[in-house]
Amino acid sequence: MQNNQMQSTKLNNGNLMPLLGLGVYDMYGKEAQQAVETAIEIGYRLIDTASMYENEKEIGAAINASSVKRTDLFLTTKLNNTDHGYDAALKAFEVSLDKLQQDYVDLYLIHWPIKEGRKESWKAIERIYEEGRAKSIGVANYTLPFLKELETYSNIIPAVNQIEFTPWLFDIETYSYCKKIGIQLQSYSPITRGIKFTDERLLLLCEKYQKTPAQIILNWNLQLGVSTIPKSSNKKRLIENLESTNFKLDIVDVEIMNTFNEGFRICDDPAIFL
Repeated sequence: MQNNQMQSTKLNNGNLMPLLGLGVYDMYGKEAQQAVETAIEIGYRLIDTASMYENEKEIGAAINASSVKRTDLFLTTKLNNTDHGYDAALKAFEVSLDKLQQDYVDLYLIHWPIKEGRKESWKAIERIYEEGRAKSIGVANYTLPFLKELETYSNIIPAVNQIEFTPWLFDIETYSYCKKIGIQLQSYSPITRGIKFTDERLLLLCEKYQKTPAQIILNWNLQLGVSTIPKSSNKKRLIENLESTNFKLDIVDVEIMNTFNEGFRICDDPAIFL
């Protein structure tokens, strides 16, 4: 599915998506807009936002201010938890498009698998896709039980599943399932907000490759074919993250990192919605 040389992945509907992008959670106002403008300037082409983040207006403004063609950018946004249900989801999408000042998004996701309404929300998102206003659709925080449930009523296989995924949260079941049926896995909070940067096993790899902890972790994702969207508004960090694509971990080191798993989470466990 993935093409690391081109740093893009072909989704199950044939659309291309950059493997590495910028997440903009917890960025607001001028910081959010400037971060996206800087990211695009230095080479980022995937920008990931959400209605929940309350910065769609700024993200859209940054995209519209860019000299890069819109068709060369990949924009993701997501359905908020308060907007589940068929009609509510359709309306929420229109609100997001308006805030983003866009005619379409490249990817629209269900943000969390809220108990009430997630089936109807998916049906609405399928309609949005069929109308061409979202070039691809998918889900977020859908671990294996939710994906299995989705199978029972979906007409379209999600193109992307965005979950918290790190060496310390190596969800092999969801990873393997997505790989098997052609869903592109994408990791958020991929560098654990720096909390695991002092892991001695990670530091040994940093020394071996002469790379930063963030670069080792991001490259691990890419080696597994997992798209990743680290967050930063700092230009130095943005460049550092982008340069994680410039080397290749030995397969033995990827396998070593696969053993780091300890169920460590930054965000909520989606199981609360089962």
